[in-house]
Amino acid sequence: MALQSILAEKTVSVSELRKKPCEYFLDEPVAVLSNNKTAGYMVSAELYEQMVHLLESQSRVSRFRPNKERLTAIAEKSQALLLSSTDVELGEFSE
Repeated sequence: MALQSILAEKTVSVSELRKKPCEYFLDEPVAVLSNNKTAGYMVSAELYEQMVHLLESQSRVSRFRPNKERLTAIAEKSQALLLSSTDVELGEFSE
């Protein structure tokens, strides 16, 4: 039996996420589950920016970091794409 760690206190299934994706952009990670396995994690734009800043401050290499407006645009486009996607297009993320 394989064990998997979930690195978040909150979880959501892919099917629930598809219904109301914006509700899960929180200031803490939310594990996205597909067939009871972690498919990925969601965080708010603000938390993501803080994480990128922390990583960059620990690294000597400069990295691309989109601004808040760009992250918001990406999130809105992602939401629209997710809501308009079919089960076939989502492939492994369908339950």
